[in-house]
Amino acid sequence: EVNDKIYEVAALTGLLPYLKAYPLFLPYGVQKLVELARALVSNPKLLLLDEPAAGLTSAEKENLKNLMKAIKAKGLTVLIVEHDMGVVMDISDVVTVMNFGQKIAEGKPQEISADPQVIEAYLGVD
Repeated sequence: EVNDKIYEVAALTGLLPYLKAYPLFLPYGVQKLVELARALVSNPKLLLLDEPAAGLTSAEKENLKNLMKAIKAKGLTVLIVEHDMGVVMDISDVVTVMNFGQKIAEGKPQEISADPQVIEAYLGVD
């Protein structure tokens, strides 16, 4: 049963080719997937991720976004702390925006992207 779960999570995360590899020698983006897979193998009810897109290439971020959507589709609740607003907006149902420890906005991504305080703090003003 444990091996079945490992293979299931490895398939979900795209890690099947790396099952016999030492994580230390894997590329950084793959190492981050290994960390995510380690969390998923334990069948969590809530997945907490801190800056999962930090240090990833654009292609790796796209892969991460697709993976997060697949995880959500399986019914797992995911709480993400992330500064990459593109990633946040693409994968979130609800976004809470903090600025210097204070909540400045909360809502659907479409609402957040139009919020003047969020634009000023994170998205930039033209």
